[in-house]
Amino acid sequence: MTNSAVENDDDLTACEVEREPDRSDSLRTFGAVLQALREHAGLSRAEFAELVRYSKHTVESVELGRRMPDESFVERAEEVLGNTGALRKSARFLTRGEAGLAAWFRRWARLEKIAVSLCTYECRLVPGLLQSEGYARALFENRIPLLTDEQLEAQVAARLERQRMLQERPTVPFSFIVEESVFRRRLGGIDVLRGQLDHVLEQLARRNVTLQVVPMDVEFHSCMDGPVRLLETPQSRRLAYSEGQENGRLIADSKEVSLLQQRYDTLRSQALNPKDSQGLLERLRGEL
Repeated sequence: MTNSAVENDDDLTACEVEREPDRSDSLRTFGAVLQALREHAGLSRAEFAELVRYSKHTVESVELGRRMPDESFVERAEEVLGNTGALRKSARFLTRGEAGLAAWFRRWARLEKIAVSLCTYECRLVPGLLQSEGYARALFENRIPLLTDEQLEAQVAARLERQRMLQERPTVPFSFIVEESVFRRRLGGIDVLRGQLDHVLEQLARRNVTLQVVPMDVEFHSCMDGPVRLLETPQSRRLAYSEGQENGRLIADSKEVSLLQQRYDTLRSQALNPKDSQGLLERLRGEL
């Protein structure tokens, strides 16, 4: 084993890897409280879903403890169910566990939460932090081997939960470089693609989110070897992550990380600038 692959958390200092608490029954408890209040109000799941402007499927997933409710869900549910304060108070105790995250990705996911900058190049799929719910669901519904309904919901919930970083950490710059072909692939169908493009364009309104697109007519660029992610910790340490099928590698060797950073920086100059990239996505959306 080379020293470029970090095999356990002991290879990083305690302050560089944020330890997650063990997953508890907090999601199930919140779901039970929500269901009890809904039933006390005499509302079916379908009726309640319409009132809070979420799908019946989402309401069911929250009530069964399979999905983390976002802030909007909690607030709308409170308003519909009488503003008792029970949901707001119980939401404070929700534990954001790692269910739904691949084992090899969890260390990187913990590092993302404390990073002072994050860079992502992707040539296969829309990066997870930018995926719409419909796009993520289409991905997991077609996973081989097939996932159970509970596994699928856990995967979707984990992906959406991870995306909260974009809004909760507004001073952290998130840089993305994505191949144009990724945004042209009609994964899940044309409706899913429309929703995905709309979602990405909405995220670009955030001042801390930058996206550059690598146009299809580029003959060569610096990251032909595949996807890469880079981050900087509060201690000014730079780390990288490389992922393939059923595996991932956290890279700590300074020389290897420096090489990957050079490739990413070069790719920035080879891709469209952020304004032109947004224009391209708007044109693609208009073609659908």
